[in-house]
Amino acid sequence: MLIQFSVGNYLSFKEIVTLRMVVTKVTAKNKSVDKNNVFYVDEELSLLKSAAVYGANASGKSNLIKAMAFMRWFVLNSSKETQIEDAINVEEFRLSTETEGKPSFFEIVFILEDKLYRYGFEVDEKQVVSEWLFYVPKVRESKLFERDENGINIPTKVFNEGELIIDKTRNNALFLSVNAQFNGKISTSILRWFMDLNIISGLHSDVYQQVTVEYLEDSEYENEIIQLVRKWDLGIDDIKIVPRNVLLEELEELPGFTEEFRKRMLDAEVKINQIQIKTLHKKYNSEGKMVSQVVFDFQDNESEGTKKLFAFAVPILESLRYGEILIIDELDARLHPIITRAIIELFNSNQTNPENAQLIFTTHDTNLLSNKIFRRDQIWFTEKDRQGATDLYSLVEYKVRNDATFENDYIKGRYGAIPFLGDLTKLFEKNG
Repeated sequence: MLIQFSVGNYLSFKEIVTLRMVVTKVTAKNKSVDKNNVFYVDEELSLLKSAAVYGANASGKSNLIKAMAFMRWFVLNSSKETQIEDAINVEEFRLSTETEGKPSFFEIVFILEDKLYRYGFEVDEKQVVSEWLFYVPKVRESKLFERDENGINIPTKVFNEGELIIDKTRNNALFLSVNAQFNGKISTSILRWFMDLNIISGLHSDVYQQVTVEYLEDSEYENEIIQLVRKWDLGIDDIKIVPRNVLLEELEELPGFTEEFRKRMLDAEVKINQIQIKTLHKKYNSEGKMVSQVVFDFQDNESEGTKKLFAFAVPILESLRYGEILIIDELDARLHPIITRAIIELFNSNQTNPENAQLIFTTHDTNLLSNKIFRRDQIWFTEKDRQGATDLYSLVEYKVRNDATFENDYIKGRYGAIPFLGDLTKLFEKNG
């Protein structure tokens, strides 16, 4: 469960900003929104099931997702993918002299195995400048370890897994990651949590298709995926995965097939273990009755939106099944607003999301800015100031009535985070 994420001096973020998933004291006009969009951790802490991030183009929405992705990648890979002299691929805020040469800041607060953890680090291109891990075993926060220019301090026996690893930690590697490499119990659990932090791009969905294909070959998931695709009303009746060697065998039966043709296929690196995705569509007669099924090639005949939904089927189903965190940049790209809303409602529902999975996404779809879909603390905005620095803030920071029309007020600029366009007609005025 994600509580909050903070980043500073990274890409377009100059100051530290924080995305919070903690429920505030506001209430929704529609009580079912409060009932479905919120879940309770304990008597003192309640969390949100989803959060939407709005903002103008180039305002920093995607940079927020990139910051989460960098933190995840560095935690999982800093101890094994880098050598002692390798630079750290982190980019500071470049539009201010105040941030020159200073480290980037990353911190995340989450719940793992019924304990609250706060983990973070500061890094520049050369080294990990600082690193810290705290947890709340019962009531009060306790330090598990802290790292600074003076070294690594482990004040408690709870984290004794790290005592023998201090000298094995390079300057450009995270202490937490190194501990996990040596099978430290707490460190390994935290790395697994980061592995389950699923961050995907809504603009490059093709890279996730292979995952869906692999799950379709598992009977446990096949029916769920097909049912979800049918629910999205894409006109697809069924999906079949056809191995490449089967296609080759079919070609061999055609007149004129030669060994030279086979050689050309193999020379073109058409691997035997590759697959093709086929979709089945119903065919009807003049009376509107189904008479057969027509086979379409998925890549050639289906729309880009259909391909995206197919690719996202597994991340969505996996997150809902296991209560994981799904983060999507540009969720609404190439999708109809009704389908985008349907995906969000899968998470904002006690019925379809009993394990309290969380969805965080960026979007331009103002149709979703409704008090019938979101609480005010679920809506976030990014906006750049005159110096090019991104600010991140929530709608809950504004005095807004429960029955306010979020969409109209946003388009009117009441909340900021919209593009300000000049008079475009002047572009076509004739000189002189």
